[in-house]
Amino acid sequence: MLRLSSLLLRHRCHLTKPFTTTTSPLPVTVPLSHPIYLIWSSNTSLGKTLVSTGLAASSLRSHRRRRSFLYLKPVQTGFPADSDSRFVFSKLTSLALRHRRLSPHFSLLASNHLLKASASASAAASLLAPGAPRIYDNGMCHLDWSEERRVAGENSGNDEPSELVCKTMYAWGNAVSPHLAAERENGAVEDSALLETVQRCLEIGVGKENMDHFCVVETAGGVASPGPSGSLQCDLYRPFRLPAILVGDGRLGGISGTISAYETLKLRGYDVVAVVLEDHGLVNEVPLASYLRNSVPVLVLPPVPQDLSDDLMEWYDDAHNVFDSLMEIMLSAYSERVKRLRDMPKRAVDVFWWPFTQHTFVPEGNVTVIDSRCGENFAVFKNDDAITEQFDACASWWTQGPDSTLQTELARDIGYAAARFGHVMFPENVYEPALECAELLLEGVGKDWASRTYFSDNGSTAIEIALKMAFRKFSHDHGLLLESRKDNSTERCPELVVLALNGSYHGDTLGAMEAQAPSCYTGFLQQPWYKGRGFFLDPPTVFLSKNMWNLSLPEGLHSPDLNVKNMTFCSRDDILNKSRDNSDLAVIYSSFISHQLSKFPESKGLIGALIIEPVIHGAGGMHMVDPLFQRVLVNECRNKNIPVIFDEVFTGFWRLGTESAAELLHCFPDIACFGKLMTGGTIPLSATLATNAVFDSFIGDSKLKALLHGHSYSAHAIGCTAAAKSIRWFKDSDRNPNISSKGSLLRELWDNKLVYQISSHPGIKRVVVLGTLCAIELQAQGCNAGYGSLYASSLVKQLRDDGVYMRPLGNVIYLMCGPCTPPKICNQALRKVYRRLEEFSQPQQN
Repeated sequence: MLRLSSLLLRHRCHLTKPFTTTTSPLPVTVPLSHPIYLIWSSNTSLGKTLVSTGLAASSLRSHRRRRSFLYLKPVQTGFPADSDSRFVFSKLTSLALRHRRLSPHFSLLASNHLLKASASASAAASLLAPGAPRIYDNGMCHLDWSEERRVAGENSGNDEPSELVCKTMYAWGNAVSPHLAAERENGAVEDSALLETVQRCLEIGVGKENMDHFCVVETAGGVASPGPSGSLQCDLYRPFRLPAILVGDGRLGGISGTISAYETLKLRGYDVVAVVLEDHGLVNEVPLASYLRNSVPVLVLPPVPQDLSDDLMEWYDDAHNVFDSLMEIMLSAYSERVKRLRDMPKRAVDVFWWPFTQHTFVPEGNVTVIDSRCGENFAVFKNDDAITEQFDACASWWTQGPDSTLQTELARDIGYAAARFGHVMFPENVYEPALECAELLLEGVGKDWASRTYFSDNGSTAIEIALKMAFRKFSHDHGLLLESRKDNSTERCPELVVLALNGSYHGDTLGAMEAQAPSCYTGFLQQPWYKGRGFFLDPPTVFLSKNMWNLSLPEGLHSPDLNVKNMTFCSRDDILNKSRDNSDLAVIYSSFISHQLSKFPESKGLIGALIIEPVIHGAGGMHMVDPLFQRVLVNECRNKNIPVIFDEVFTGFWRLGTESAAELLHCFPDIACFGKLMTGGTIPLSATLATNAVFDSFIGDSKLKALLHGHSYSAHAIGCTAAAKSIRWFKDSDRNPNISSKGSLLRELWDNKLVYQISSHPGIKRVVVLGTLCAIELQAQGCNAGYGSLYASSLVKQLRDDGVYMRPLGNVIYLMCGPCTPPKICNQALRKVYRRLEEFSQPQQN
């Protein structure tokens, strides 16, 4: 673009205090008080800066009222010979002088800024006076250099001028890709630092009510060109998800490049508002418009003069109608977006029936409008003037695991599967995604015990299938399948029931509900058909309170033979240690379970299956069941030839710190159910894994002996593709830094000291922390306790305001991250919880 020269010295030039960033990154916030757009191009040298300049001219030329245009160039290489912000600054001041002939009263205050540059770029531009202090940050010199020009109109002394602010944030001297320039000039910039700098600059126009604002952020190179850290720019700027203008390629071969760039942006969730390209006489706009189904406007600019001495003034005059049209499109898209966001709560309360929600308690103002998500974070429309980041602390009902990188990978792979397969029928067929997923499941969560994978569509239906499998296996082993009944589908066998634990939860379908103890989920209000086809035991639980892990025994398990030292533990690892099998407590558990089973009358049915949520009862209140008790229970059922089902829909795939919670119990099931995290939380899919012995109980000479259960979308290729990607990703230490060197455990994600501090808080009854889960039960009595309690509502609202999205289980609040979430992010959220707990408890104590 325009070479910097001694012209710089003719304008005000000053050095101010360094532009600094904080040590912990700010939550991403995008103002919606005015339009902000990202300017992309399908390749380098296609005219992004020409378009930015044309938009600035169109905006500032408006006669509506005083205008402000902010041009941001986060990354600039080839500096100072190339300076896009100075090109915009220079051309706009020239255009303003030219425009003043037509509009004598027009006045403009233009400024150009450079925040940081590498040492070599700073020296080449002679921006530091001899002897001036040099402050460096990772090889980048803090400059905060600026120049200013004023174009005064007639009688301008009484009127405030329109404003043009151009900013280059980071500059390097080498005219190469930013990642190479940063490496060669020892000027590294982390993604978080660059994003924070961009965000601070975006806030410049916020609060100035006496003028209309418009902002463009111009990228460097093409859509997928690397940024300074090496991250692709389409990924780098994704947390902002600013609407996009794509500068296409009007040259030979440009159609393909433009479509590729468009698809790259769409794949990452960007909204492309318009495509604009230079006319090279090849009419590229026609096939592009056809490809885009005319849903995205394609605008054509006149040919750009090739004479480098041309000041482009006449070209901008010729192109101003195109830029005016583009500006109208952008303003209209901005207005429509803001209107949609504002209208969504009202529309939602009029048409939605939300699950697990009492609509009486959700007025329109309490509806959270989620614009998008990026990795672990929601982008939430907040206070009518911004999109702000919220950490998804409930992992969207325990489904989420991807960071932003895996999210993009999954989007690409899912798109591939949809394009290749759409959906194909599963029975008696095989296709790569389903086969790969099934084998990965058996090699991972099913390793050393499972031999078959049965696909379904969600956790609850996986449970239904598991119950059918278990009851058949039990009937087969106990001689209930008499020859006279084998092919008679109408004759009923003896009543079969489950053995389960109070407080467990296995899903919302009718069969799954029958397999769980009476609760608020199964009462007459919710399930009038419910009978509770099971024998339900009260389990012992463990929890952290007042810096000590404690064991709580249900009534009936207390024994004078129990040593008090077995009731407390110094660490969670002590609770999970298999050496407890040799303790007195194990003998007491075994005796208790045997006694309870002996009391169950056959008149109520035969216990045909054990079903448990291993280690953690999720929907039942995030209670940690003593692993020793569950292990003893499994062994007792083994001795009685009762099939064992593990419900790992919640606990599986690293949710509790291991790939399968069976690893924490040190025992295997006959059948296990998986879902939620299996696909990375992108699309519903579940699987029921079983042993060969279970599978063989369905083998026979009649189709009526087969498992007659299935779903239209069983083993759908899209879900299986996502699951295969996620299963591999979570356990790969090269991709997931939270995986231990041995690849069998997640590292500790929650700050141990802070967790213990919270456990000692007077307003806290118990804490359970394991893997990606940190659950906290608030001290509460009467109607303030239990699932129906609203006791935590005010606390949850405050935390959402703090950028932590929670959804409580009554008076139990919890944080849940993904297997890839950095501990730093986990503990930022945990500190916010602790700070709010301090405030929350004070009114309770007064």
